[in-house]
Amino acid sequence: MIHVIEEALLLLPFLFVTYLVLEAVEAHAGGALERFLERSRSIGSLAGGLLGALPQCGVSAMTASFYAGGVVSIGTLMAVFLSTSDELIPVLISSRIPASIIAKIVVMKIIAAVAVGFTIGGIVYFIRQKNRVVNIEGLCRHSHCHCHNRKGIVLPALIHTLEIFVFILAISLALHYCMEYFGSGHCCHDHCDHTPFESLKLHTPLVGELLGGLLGLIPNCAASVASARLYAEGAMSSGAMMASSFTSCGVGLLVLFRTNRNIIENISILISVYVCGVFLGWLSGLILGIP
Repeated sequence: MIHVIEEALLLLPFLFVTYLVLEAVEAHAGGALERFLERSRSIGSLAGGLLGALPQCGVSAMTASFYAGGVVSIGTLMAVFLSTSDELIPVLISSRIPASIIAKIVVMKIIAAVAVGFTIGGIVYFIRQKNRVVNIEGLCRHSHCHCHNRKGIVLPALIHTLEIFVFILAISLALHYCMEYFGSGHCCHDHCDHTPFESLKLHTPLVGELLGGLLGLIPNCAASVASARLYAEGAMSSGAMMASSFTSCGVGLLVLFRTNRNIIENISILISVYVCGVFLGWLSGLILGIP
């Protein structure tokens, strides 16, 4: 439980910066910051793929809130979600997986995430013929924070940060206890030697990727840690591990469902992440030849 709380606390700086930027955009609507963000959308998928590869899930949480406020495009969001891998890379390093293999994983994730981001972003823009509208006020109404009644941007940013932090912490603790109940043990710690995923058919072609993708969608460190350790122990194929890595966007999906009002859109993004993750996992295991 202590580890779960520590993980949530690490998100606080990311969340605060996120909502500070959003409040600044709202306070100076039509100003230089908003124009800069609008112009930067053209390279959003590239930046998202690179930033998402950082070994933590704070970027995915930030991007989900930015997307809910209309600041970034769907392409940027998808690029971040697909390049994020929660704790997979650090655990692979601690499991003494060769650096060449880890480099392959990271590079492949970045390239695939950027490609998917630009592709989906282009398709959505072609259909809509316009960019997503910046709507910070709508985000505030959804949270019932009454930010417009408060002066400045710091206090509203703190209120949003605490609201999302409490939500993430509650869900994370609930998932932690569920995982423990089903026999995962202390899977976020170094002395973990058993997970409930060991009986899954994670070496079976296609089935392994489908199950690995579902495993990655669990917004808890246990899922990414389990994937890394099962792969390191030879109990999971490279394709299944990569599928789990592509769909393992940490708390990003949690924040998206909490902040974005369009539930149909959220479900569509969730399905897209899963389908792309499974396909890319299968493709990487088949073509790139990661042992």
